[in-house]
Amino acid sequence: DIGDIIRGKDLYLGGNTKEKRQRDKLENNLKTIFKEIYDKLLKDNKTNGQALKDRYEGDRDFLKLREDWWNNNRKMVWIAMTCGAGQNDKYLRQSCSDGKTRTDKKCRCTTHDVPTYNDYVPQYLR
Repeated sequence: DIGDIIRGKDLYLGGNTKEKRQRDKLENNLKTIFKEIYDKLLKDNKTNGQALKDRYEGDRDFLKLREDWWNNNRKMVWIAMTCGAGQNDKYLRQSCSDGKTRTDKKCRCTTHDVPTYNDYVPQYLR
């Protein structure tokens, strides 16, 4: 799932050499992107620069920053992923209102929340 990939927690390692190379390339690209985000955060946050350094210090793979980024941007990612859904498309299970209602219209909850019932459930249990 995309959240696991962004957060660096995806368990799928690829079935062959080509897939492994693609995975490695993706991971390296994510590290490059989050290094740029980190550098920009430090540059733009003159008052909180030290707090940012303290929070992310020693995290060469930017896993903490990636987790923080995902928590702050997951809603926009979900909207982007579902923008092409048809007006009457529904997500495969009841995933809104604590699992009591289905997504309605374009795979979205009426409250515009992201279905989070699988968050932080280990991949092998999904």
